[in-house]
Amino acid sequence: MSLPSERGAEVGRRIGVGLMYGLWKPRVLGAWKVPATGPVILAVNHSHNIDGPMVMGVAPRPTHFLIKKEAFVGPLGDFLTGIGQLKVDRAAADRTAITDALGVLAAGGVLGIFPEGTRGEGDFASLRAGLAYFAVRSGAPIVPVAVMGSSDRPGRLIKALPPLRSRVDVVFGDPFDAGDGSGRRTRRALDEATERIQRQLTGHLENARRLTGRRATLE
Repeated sequence: MSLPSERGAEVGRRIGVGLMYGLWKPRVLGAWKVPATGPVILAVNHSHNIDGPMVMGVAPRPTHFLIKKEAFVGPLGDFLTGIGQLKVDRAAADRTAITDALGVLAAGGVLGIFPEGTRGEGDFASLRAGLAYFAVRSGAPIVPVAVMGSSDRPGRLIKALPPLRSRVDVVFGDPFDAGDGSGRRTRRALDEATERIQRQLTGHLENARRLTGRRATLE
């Protein structure tokens, strides 16, 4: 099996650094909490298209994100593959994506997941089971990541993007284990892990709001 390119993901991280800091003003809190080595899952809230590139650029390690297959079109698809990103079919059990994601973790890499599945309010209110499956199956710790400010208001020049040079906060939380330590992978164990994950992610979001002064709704 050919794993997604770690070198490509590092190239993607460097591109992300240049773009995100060049176009906006990221304020990054808690990046030191991401384990320096070994498998890690970044669980990122999702309310805007720039959330993934933003985390990719500010994370301390190269990250392989699971990205909907609809984004892999033409030159963009080749680019995303080249920088080590993973294509996933959200409408079915995508065995290739599952195998690739577990392969990234088995090799000690960083997997990025939007646990809500689709872009929405970014409040972790509805989680899909995929995150729990990858965490329990691999044993990798989860680091919650809250991106705030990306969907505050549309830009004046490009409505689909946040205003240029506006502040976007990215808050990394404490790593935690999704499983209960038993190693069980039953449906009940995954359901319990999902509940555990939701509590952790929601708690992180509340803490991130306090840290950044964004106290009302997430965005």
